[in-house]
Amino acid sequence: MSSTTGYGGAARWNGPSGQAWVQLQSLMDGMYRPLEELLVGTVDPGRRSVLDVGCGTGVTTVAVAERLAPGRRCVGVDISASMIAAAEARGAGAGAEFLCADVQEHQWAADSFDTVISRFGVMFFDDPVRAFSNLRRAATPDADLTFVAWRAIEENPFMTVAERAAAPLLPNLPPRRVEGPGQFAFADATKVRTILDAAGWAGITIDPVDIECTFPESDLVGYFTRLGPVGLALPDAGDPIRTKVVDAVRPAFAPYVKGSDVRFTAACWLVRAQASAPSATGL
Repeated sequence: MSSTTGYGGAARWNGPSGQAWVQLQSLMDGMYRPLEELLVGTVDPGRRSVLDVGCGTGVTTVAVAERLAPGRRCVGVDISASMIAAAEARGAGAGAEFLCADVQEHQWAADSFDTVISRFGVMFFDDPVRAFSNLRRAATPDADLTFVAWRAIEENPFMTVAERAAAPLLPNLPPRRVEGPGQFAFADATKVRTILDAAGWAGITIDPVDIECTFPESDLVGYFTRLGPVGLALPDAGDPIRTKVVDAVRPAFAPYVKGSDVRFTAACWLVRAQASAPSATGL
């Protein structure tokens, strides 16, 4: 998850949210595999050193490490110690490295990485210009940046089914933050472009991608009771309320249940940039 102090910060990602991602990593890996494949497929196997920002439990980092030519380096970074521990266990023998650090504040050595990637790990920065400037300083002059971020909350109704259905029973649900750090902080493409431009990145392209994601219906209750605003609120609710929430929320997902699977479309941006503007030719 995010390598930053934003939207709950280190306490959140080193607390219940980080633990939930670790415990549900198999579910999340399968659900987001199409996005993993999309991102990993953008990495040139001949690149020398790759940084995976907000690597979580490391599935994307390991996949990139296995894609790279021998002798290349792939580093995953995340602020969650529990997720980094899970990533290290996953990556043992795969050639991936992992670092528990805040990307926004970490003192990277200059010219460390010629590729920077992220799957849903860059939307949580308190100061995104500062964070991407820091990544730019860590990048080589020929470095590429590629990341996947969520588009608007309205384009991703699946993500808010649980909280909408549970709201009458959980009046203290933490609100979604669509302006500040959070899942949908990069919904506005113009904002994303402005951030990257201010941070010194060039050649910016922002393209919409719609990816179908799937996970077993048998995992649905575990998914919505452990993750998101409902997952954060339920530990403080008693068993009677929890039972009522499950009874109210489970039917709300009916439009997404197809036989034994849950299927939804992830409406995202595929963002690319370069550390330096391409050299002019023919002059």
